[in-house]
This record gives sequence, C-alpha cells and structure tokens, in this order.
Amino acid sequence: MKKSILFTLLILAFAACKTDKKAEKTSSDSQEEQTVTTTNEEWISLFDGTTTEGWRAYNGDDLPPQWVIKDGELTFDTEKRSEADRKGGRDIIYAAEEFDNFELRWEWKIPEGGNSGMLYHLKEGTWGPPEVSPEYQMLDDLKWEEINEATLEEWQKTGADYAMYLPDLSQKIVKPAMEWNTSRIIFTPEKVEHWLNGKKLLEFVPWSEDWETRKKAGKWKDFPKYGTFKSGYIAIQDHDSPLWLRNIKIKKL
Repeated sequence: MKKSILFTLLILAFAACKTDKKAEKTSSDSQEEQTVTTTNEEWISLFDGTTTEGWRAYNGDDLPPQWVIKDGELTFDTEKRSEADRKGGRDIIYAAEEFDNFELRWEWKIPEGGNSGMLYHLKEGTWGPPEVSPEYQMLDDLKWEEINEATLEEWQKTGADYAMYLPDLSQKIVKPAMEWNTSRIIFTPEKVEHWLNGKKLLEFVPWSEDWETRKKAGKWKDFPKYGTFKSGYIAIQDHDSPLWLRNIKIKKL
C-alpha cells in the first residue's frame, strides 16, 4: 500500500514538473517573440524590395522613371534616362517623413567607375542637395580613377563624410565593383559615425568648432546653409551612374 502511494506521488510530481517546464518555455518563447517584435518595430523600412512608396524626386511630385525595382532591389537604370538626364541630378528623397537623430542602414553596389551618395537632413529648396546636406560617399574606389583618368582625394572616396571627414584607411574594407557593401550612419548631436562592411571608418561631433573650421576652409565655404538643418529627408544621389540598393532601414534615436 505504501509503495502504491509513493508511486502515485512520484507520478504526480513528474507531471507537475513537466507542466512547470512547459509553462516556463511558453513564457520564455513569448518574451523572446515580444523582444523580436519590439526590435522590429523600432526600425522603419525605407525600402524593403517590394515598393517605392514614400520615395519621390527631390523638388518633384513623382519618382523619376530611372529609379525602378528589379529583383527586389532599388535600381538606378541608366537605360531609362534621356539625353537631358545624362548629367545626373535626378536625386530622390524618402518624403514620407523627416528625421533628426537616427541610425540608418543599407546595402549597395555599383559598377566599375560608379559614383553615388546617401544624404540626410535634406530640405527642399532652390539649392542642390549636396550644397546643404551631409553625404556618405559611395564610389568605386578601385577603378574610378583609372576609368575617369582623374585623381581623387580621400574625402571623395567611399565612406567619407563628403568634403568634410576622411575614413580611417586601416579600418576600410574596399570591395570590388558589383559586390554588395553594407553601410551605416549613426547621427546624434553628440557624435556622428560612418560604418562600412562592419568597420567604423570615422566619427565627429556635428556643429563643433572643428566642424565649423572644416566647413569654412573647404568645399562648403561658399555654401552657408551646408549642414545647418538639424532634421530633414533621407536622399539618394543620381550621379549618372548605375546603382543598386536593398534593405534600407532607419531607427530613430
């Protein structure tokens, strides 16, 4: 009789243990799902491979015909350009929302000799986007000079804060044309960072004394509005070069 009671108690204890573990796992799974959901909700997809909703021409109403989706990638198709468009200037903006402090991530590739840029804090007006908007440079560092028979400064090459801050060459991973790069910009009033292929290339303090000195001494000395806007649109530059982008997303900071 005692053995029978002991056996019954063991069975009940084992069942209770299984129930507790199942409940614990369910709770853990729920927490993990909640964490993933929360993380996903923090990021805003600017381009997910299926739609160009939110994008339009700078100072325009519609997306220029050169910017199309192919194979889930946002592409600048030079085959669709007219003679009037061959000097570039068909920049596009994500016009659905303006951003101030953010982390922006994207993947991109360009052909040999290709050139483009990712800009931020852009306001529309009578000026050209680079005259007011900081730019993360995207360029074929390996072949551009050979193809164009010209010499570039480091502030013109991939990862630079164009015409302002240079990338750390010891951290820079340069990929050949038509290979995918991953880039990241982190912007806060305390610090800006540029990343390329998992490595931090540079950092600086916006609107600092050093920043003002560089602006006044360099390319932007005759452009008083450069970098002065503290919020604005994200933009992609048309430099009359084929370009492919994917997984463009932003998180507010």
